[in-house]
Amino acid sequence: MAKNTICVWYEKDAEAAARFYAETFPDSYVGAVVRAPGDYPSGQQGDVLVVEFTVAGVACIGLNGGPAFKHSEAFSFQIATDDQQETDRYWNAIVGNGGEESACGWCKDRWGISWQITPRVLTEAMAVGGAEAKRAFEAMMTMGKIDVAAIEAARRG
Repeated sequence: MAKNTICVWYEKDAEAAARFYAETFPDSYVGAVVRAPGDYPSGQQGDVLVVEFTVAGVACIGLNGGPAFKHSEAFSFQIATDDQQETDRYWNAIVGNGGEESACGWCKDRWGISWQITPRVLTEAMAVGGAEAKRAFEAMMTMGKIDVAAIEAARRG
């Protein structure tokens, strides 16, 4: 286990989520699956309690903690993409697996975790600043999934 690990609270499906992420994103895998040694408020002995996993190189722990806490956009995974094909692949995988679309490159997976599927062309435009960044930002504000060609056109003016 890494020294610093992100802990993501799931109601009960941490293992299913971790396996989906491992199948969807490169440099992702499922590590140890720890079962509860005894009964606990939202589960029983033998239930999956903790799942160690990595998403795109980021070490995480999925904790099956029950329904006490819900996810919000205050936490999200941001995945940088190189082109429209990669953007479409990740977006469609998340939304097509029971997730939901949002705005400006954001979507949620079926477990309620927020994802930003962000083409590098957009982050590069924002870093440039000035009129180019403003045009790219205004174009992004009209989108659900990011349209790479539209961002490139906005950058050019």
